[in-house]
Amino acid sequence: MESWKTTANAPAGTRQPVTVRLVAPGLIVGSTRSPARTGGPGAAVKGAGTIHAVLLSHDGHAGKPDGALRGRLAAARMTLTTTEAAGRLGGNAIALPPWYHLTLDRPDGGCVKVTGTPARHGPKTAPATTSLVTGFALTGPDVPTIYISGDNASLEVVEQIAERFAPVDLALLSAGGTRTRQRGGYLTLTSDQAARAAGILSARTVIPLHTEGCAHITQGPGTLRQAFADHGLAGRLTLLAPGERATA
Repeated sequence: MESWKTTANAPAGTRQPVTVRLVAPGLIVGSTRSPARTGGPGAAVKGAGTIHAVLLSHDGHAGKPDGALRGRLAAARMTLTTTEAAGRLGGNAIALPPWYHLTLDRPDGGCVKVTGTPARHGPKTAPATTSLVTGFALTGPDVPTIYISGDNASLEVVEQIAERFAPVDLALLSAGGTRTRQRGGYLTLTSDQAARAAGILSARTVIPLHTEGCAHITQGPGTLRQAFADHGLAGRLTLLAPGERATA
């Protein structure tokens, strides 16, 4: 989960910096089919301040949300997610299908447009019922362009995002190379794919997510550093430990 804020009262027409905090490596507990968690939240959700909106890639791994997730989402004014997840969650959940958008008011008086983006949670052969996830793009006249991949494993999808939004100022990429015994192929981007995605998006800064805290994660900070260095993009990579903040 990421929290972000802009600096109030910036001069009109200028891009405001965004502060990102890695609140939790694994916020969704999921069902009995979910991979085992190996770490807890990096910071309490209560300490994240006012939650104006949650951008939720998906709501579980077996077609049903868990009680802990519902409780956390209730603290937000709205939750933007897939059509399927919104139907299951109810309450403040709003469906945001790919390429649809909502314009939200910012606390500083400006606005930000949130666009749903395609995502594929696994290889092309993944069952449709387990690959229903979404990503998001955040844009505005005086805010950085931000791409949040969600649990996407496809560079073809990244190319679609780049066609509409590149260059992006900040890319938050699920990049732990997650795998399970039940499903073949990777469920999120590998380290090498994350570096390639950075190039496709012409991303100024990349912050990897979902790189620890779950037993099905196979790659992490070390492989990310190597992959970005191999592609000549080491300067674009920012690695955050749970609870850390960075301003981009």
